[in-house]
Amino acid sequence: MSIEHLLTTYGYAAVFLLVALESLGIPLPGESILIAAGVYAGHTHRLSVWVIAIVAATAAVLGDNAGFWIGDKGGYRLVRRYGHYVRVDEAKLKVGRYVFDRHGGKVVFFGRFVSVLRTYAAFLAGTLRMRWRTFLVYNAAGGILWAALYTFGSYAAGNALSRVSGRISLAVGVVAVVVVVAGILLVRRHAGRLTARAEAAYPGALGDR
Repeated sequence: MSIEHLLTTYGYAAVFLLVALESLGIPLPGESILIAAGVYAGHTHRLSVWVIAIVAATAAVLGDNAGFWIGDKGGYRLVRRYGHYVRVDEAKLKVGRYVFDRHGGKVVFFGRFVSVLRTYAAFLAGTLRMRWRTFLVYNAAGGILWAALYTFGSYAAGNALSRVSGRISLAVGVVAVVVVVAGILLVRRHAGRLTARAEAAYPGALGDR
């Protein structure tokens, strides 16, 4: 079933469902249907571009918050119990929490514009015990801006944006990989320092806190 068929058959409901499920952590084409909906609205005027943007922003925020809740209630306990099987011990978990406590807002906000992070950032934020109020502020800001830019951009650019969206996604993906690799190398370089700071921030056993 194509995205075009979903749009013509289910309209706003298709936009809401795909964006919400992608934000929840399921790798679905939420961004693609948002671009297609903007183009469709511009060509047929059967959908309102304003309603599309509102529906997409709402779906993004709700889906991300559901992903955050799952990570907070289930992901954290799983990592605590079984993380050693994938070499995630308590020290590494403390480093992850330390990084998210101090830079989680940036990850959540900018992650909305990168495909892989858009799908998993909320779950990671919950798993690494990011403060929910902080998460909500950055998540809502990123979700609203993302929905507005892609909806109105695709509405205005029409098929031109649709044709180049694959190249844009590829370019963003390459940039994301470079950023992730650079981040990993940076963390490894300063692993000892980060571990010491994380231990100072969370002394003793983490438990369920």
